[in-house]
Amino acid sequence: MPSKSLSDLAKSMKAIDIAMLSTHSAGGEIAGRPMSNNGQVEYDGTSYYFTYEQSRTVSDIDSNAKVALAFQGRKSFQVAVEGQASLIRDKAAMQDHWTPDLDQWFKDGLDTEGLVMIQVDATRVHYWDGEDSGEVKLN
Repeated sequence: MPSKSLSDLAKSMKAIDIAMLSTHSAGGEIAGRPMSNNGQVEYDGTSYYFTYEQSRTVSDIDSNAKVALAFQGRKSFQVAVEGQASLIRDKAAMQDHWTPDLDQWFKDGLDTEGLVMIQVDATRVHYWDGEDSGEVKLN
């Protein structure tokens, strides 16, 4: 039985900005890349990331929506997330997750041509925090 709830994990994840997003490539390999949480620190099992339509990430998710996220925190705190990704192209939906820091990567903001938001809905969250470890299953 895990000793931490999803809410407990969210508190520990507040200081983590970068996650490693892993997808399944067309050739069957696992492809990973760092993605910024964009200041989305109130983790509730859903994560959001921005990228370009023509990226390998988008084509990988189009082929296989099962993804993984890895978070590395301070000391020995780590979180591994398994989930389902979806691709969102609706600007109104993106607006809720946009932060000014993203302007450095997407020069026209939400009007950047080919902008896509990746939504990852966790199905399983495994954590390690020193000698404490556990799993939180989500629907």
